[in-house]
Amino acid sequence: MKYDFDLENRTEARKKILIKLLVTVAEVAAVLLLAFFITHFGLETYTVSGEEMKPTLENGDKILVNKMSYHLHSVKRNDVIVVRISGSEHNYYSVQRVIGLPGEKVQIKEGYVYIDGEKSEEKYDFDVMENGGLALEEISLDDGEYFVLCDNRNNGEDSRNASVGNISKENIVGKAWVRMNTIQFVGHIDGFSDRTLGGQGANSDGEAGSER
Repeated sequence: MKYDFDLENRTEARKKILIKLLVTVAEVAAVLLLAFFITHFGLETYTVSGEEMKPTLENGDKILVNKMSYHLHSVKRNDVIVVRISGSEHNYYSVQRVIGLPGEKVQIKEGYVYIDGEKSEEKYDFDVMENGGLALEEISLDDGEYFVLCDNRNNGEDSRNASVGNISKENIVGKAWVRMNTIQFVGHIDGFSDRTLGGQGANSDGEAGSER
């Protein structure tokens, strides 16, 4: 009985081509899915607008925001975050530092932060606050609520102001991760020893501070 080796070879060749084609399609689909995931749920750039976070971040700084961060772990005190503020006329984005966590009681007395009745040992040498705003009276944070302050304590709006108030976790866009200007992790930036405090938000390239 004759055996058609040419037919067998052609069949094998077609199978290999089909497999390569399927692998290529799968790889392209994976890349597109990853790009979509990163763009919509992972990383996004924002441009800082204003001086509210000075000297940590300056007006015009571009920052990379990790939008997945708080899906993987909890918000921590002193995290620098981008939040969505719902104003009476429009929504905008702002860069803030987390001070009070869910379940805590926050108050500002004589220009300093008190948490659960104890004076907070803050990470940096912030200016003494001239106005305690809403926090002159003790504020109790519910589950999923955070009290935030700008680093430029006397030139910016934060949880002390009725226009901002306590921040709900659902309004946290993500963690300010890297300052693109210098490729430096935001959490490692300490400009308080050699820069003058001056007030800011962010814009989604966006700019924090921009209308939405």
